[in-house]
Amino acid sequence: MKAIRTDRELECPDIDAGLRARGVDLVTLPADIPQEELMREVAEADLLLMCYTPITAPVIAAARRLKGIVKYGVGIDAIDIPAAMARGIPVVNVPDYAQETVAEAAFALMIALARRLPEIGRAMERDGWLWPEPRWLGRDIAGATVGLIGMGKIGRSMARMVSAGVRARVLGFDPHVEASAMAGHGVEKAHDLHAMLRQCDFVSLHMALSPSTRHMIDRAALACMKPSAVLVNVSRGALVDETALVEAMLAGRLGGVGLDVYEEEPLAKTGHTLSPLFGRPDAILLPHLAFFTAEAMQRLTDDTLARCFEILDGKPVEIRSHDPRLRAQESNVRFA
Repeated sequence: MKAIRTDRELECPDIDAGLRARGVDLVTLPADIPQEELMREVAEADLLLMCYTPITAPVIAAARRLKGIVKYGVGIDAIDIPAAMARGIPVVNVPDYAQETVAEAAFALMIALARRLPEIGRAMERDGWLWPEPRWLGRDIAGATVGLIGMGKIGRSMARMVSAGVRARVLGFDPHVEASAMAGHGVEKAHDLHAMLRQCDFVSLHMALSPSTRHMIDRAALACMKPSAVLVNVSRGALVDETALVEAMLAGRLGGVGLDVYEEEPLAKTGHTLSPLFGRPDAILLPHLAFFTAEAMQRLTDDTLARCFEILDGKPVEIRSHDPRLRAQESNVRFA
């Protein structure tokens, strides 16, 4: 059996060791591998593991022996699922390994921006001590209005943290979740995104990326937000029109931004749409590591290997995600 794992920059030693221990010939490839080279590499592969590298229809067509595609992570936007379904090749992700972990990261970004922690930390490193003065004045989240866009598993975890944890008022926008379900998590349902944004002191994105949600935070949405509002995104970079975001930040029309995901990754200090935000005291830019804790990585390893072994053993692969794109599969799958 031969397996290909793309995105080797994301080190997964236990996944790699687990596959090799089963006698699998594992080849790891870089994230930026050209499509033509990837097509050559997958030609004799039985299993394909990916995280960010696009798995296009030509790549799937070139993989003559392919038995399954495993996303070792959550998002499946980079996989041409219809092309895989046409050949009866199951596609599976690992949807549950980091829901609390990512919510914690979003909450941490919100607190850090509200209390000016990066700016204060840099000043302390430079000067050794600070006295209370207006430029260090923080804000409470308790009593503020927090808007959550997306009320899936991560959104619900975030709701618990800000509602029960710090007693903020929480509004939720998600056309696919009923008001009664949101109420059970301490969230008031908002039926209109722009109307919700006008009320919010903090906004956190937890929505899946789709054609209807791409750039949902655009110029019009940003114009609805308070000049003091803070925007956090640990979900999908393309939910935000990054050009419009930079314009709003440079013009002082937004109070702060905390990002862990970007429409174009990796981020760069120069030449990227978001490069002007580097060094700003009101911006925190993380390298897509909201998921990266020891506990979450162990869960990711365990679930990824379980799905790989199901595929390699010729068993139906377990689909735990409720994403309709994965639930539409009919060949070699079973649903949890």
